[in-house]
Amino acid sequence: MLTPRRLLAGVAVLFCTVILADWLLPPPIERAGEISALVTDREGKPLRAFPTRDGRWRFHGDLAKIDPEFIEALVRVEDKNFYSHRGTDWGGLVRAALDSAKAGRVVSGGSTITMQTARMLEPRDRNIRSKLIEIARAWQIERRLSKDEILELYLTLTPYGGNLEGVRAASWSYFGHEADRLSDDEIALLIALPQSPEVRRPDRHSEQAERARNWVATKLNWYGVFSEEDVADVAASSVPGRRRDFPMRAWHGTEKALASGPYMDVRSTLDASLQAELEAIALRSAEEEGDDVQVSALVVHIPTRAVRGLVGSASRDRAGGWLDLTAQARSPGSTLKPFIYAMAFDDGQATPDTRIADLPKRFATYQPQNFDRMFRGDVRVSDALQHSLNVPAVLMLDRVGPERFAAQLALAGARPRIHGGASHQAGLALALGGAGLTARELAVLYAALGDGGVAKPLVWRAEEEAASYERMGHRLISAQSSGEIIRILQNAPMPEGRMPGRLTASAPQVAFKTGTSYGFRDSWAAAVSGEHAIVVWVGRADGAPRPGKTGREVALPILFEIADRTAHHLQDEGEARTRLTTSRRLNTKGALRTFTPETPPEILFPPMNAELWAGEVNGKPTRGFVLAGRGEGALSWYVDGQACDVDDAGSPVWTPQRPGFYSVTAVDDAGRSSTVKVRVLTGPA
Repeated sequence: MLTPRRLLAGVAVLFCTVILADWLLPPPIERAGEISALVTDREGKPLRAFPTRDGRWRFHGDLAKIDPEFIEALVRVEDKNFYSHRGTDWGGLVRAALDSAKAGRVVSGGSTITMQTARMLEPRDRNIRSKLIEIARAWQIERRLSKDEILELYLTLTPYGGNLEGVRAASWSYFGHEADRLSDDEIALLIALPQSPEVRRPDRHSEQAERARNWVATKLNWYGVFSEEDVADVAASSVPGRRRDFPMRAWHGTEKALASGPYMDVRSTLDASLQAELEAIALRSAEEEGDDVQVSALVVHIPTRAVRGLVGSASRDRAGGWLDLTAQARSPGSTLKPFIYAMAFDDGQATPDTRIADLPKRFATYQPQNFDRMFRGDVRVSDALQHSLNVPAVLMLDRVGPERFAAQLALAGARPRIHGGASHQAGLALALGGAGLTARELAVLYAALGDGGVAKPLVWRAEEEAASYERMGHRLISAQSSGEIIRILQNAPMPEGRMPGRLTASAPQVAFKTGTSYGFRDSWAAAVSGEHAIVVWVGRADGAPRPGKTGREVALPILFEIADRTAHHLQDEGEARTRLTTSRRLNTKGALRTFTPETPPEILFPPMNAELWAGEVNGKPTRGFVLAGRGEGALSWYVDGQACDVDDAGSPVWTPQRPGFYSVTAVDDAGRSSTVKVRVLTGPA
């Protein structure tokens, strides 16, 4: 006999059974976990989309990125009671059943948005059993998710034909833009397609797609969402006849931005306009250099360490193009020399005006030579750095200590890869590129040079930029030494055809250093240009040599072009503040002597009272000394009254025939002259 107590007990058992079943058999919401990702630039412009592992395009249905008018229209057509029911609209389900019975066929399924979401999570044959399971799953989903979360899940999984899932993927593929701003005809089409996604695909069945779209527009008019004029405009619009390609720009930079945090839609630190310029410059430069040549480059905003542009390779169609060559360790050539001198400045070992010997020198079994195989005697440290002399740099590294230097670089985030010895300890060859570094690590170092000597890691995501200002970095060199190094590099000899930035109103001040690895395998140029660090690498991806191709000849022109484009595109980042020409210029008072100085020429090499080595080196005679100076017009050179020889390049060359004292004289076009006394050594004094 059914008593109230038994009835209550039965209800309790049923309730506990339902709760237990809900706990033991939860809805498989995690099946929608793998989604595509879209990486944009710092202003939200799309750069690259990433498909799921199975090749589908399925973007998260973020309501903030979907037109609210589309959401309103969708709910009105698919589930007008969505915000009031608990998973199943029983009235709508009964009406759908009666309508289908009268018509003798299924007119509508009566499924709510939540039930459709359950069906997309667990696809089944369409029958009464499946419908009952959908009802149960819908109730479970409603218990776990809010209405907005259910809508986002629905808009993520909705099929749109082929490998398209979700409204955002469909909008990108059919319309070529995000779903945040949709026209009336686009709204109607996006609502119509999921009902029969393969039959109504506009790229394959345009007539069916158009009829379905127009029918949805008519229904939206009945519901008061569209006006009569809206329906007429929709009918007059064509449907897209093809699928568009998803954005595929900034191939390597977007990949790094995506990998640097959670897998999701990412706003990167890249600048789309600058990125496009970098890609064009890299491709053109690589094509000019030869079939197997690649170019990589990156631009870093120094205050935040945000990567504004990155080209891992000039083209994926060229050899090695799929590699991100900014992340491949290569010999940096002479690009580390500024940091050697800076550490020596910090130690009090030298200043920019310190004299240092550029003469043959052996360090145990290691004997460095200058690139042109000439020696210049005593030179200032600033001149040695500007002209990238090798022997002074090795002398300075010997004082600083190669192991200490390598350790400091590693602490700054640029660990040298040292090869060739059982201990893999740093040696003096590190001064000339005897270790591997990546372009990204060089960018870390040069950004530190431009930030008072403090090294910080690079930033790839826009939301991390603000925190970078406050992040503690590693003190690589002092602010005073970094400033002195920048001033030295800003006054280095400019490439041919390039006017110094301090003499122009639009060009940025560029403190640059070039590098060429042993065997001409890598050509480098690195710089601090305004508030940006720039690194350029040119070479072959397989490391094959390119005889005669130096960093100054090949990489430096690319760097200056990038510096100009960076100053143009990123003016909002303080580039103008670093140009000397922004200060007010004083008007000349009219004295003609301003343009015809009376000062005599200045002899740069050899300096006064220098001692020059002219003896043998390794049993071979040394080459002649190249004389250098500056003055009005071309200079004529004399040694003890005898005119100097001139080499094939037109440079004055002096080859002493005996040891002793000499007088070296430079004469300008106006007859003004300067003389220095030097001593030539060929053996022990």
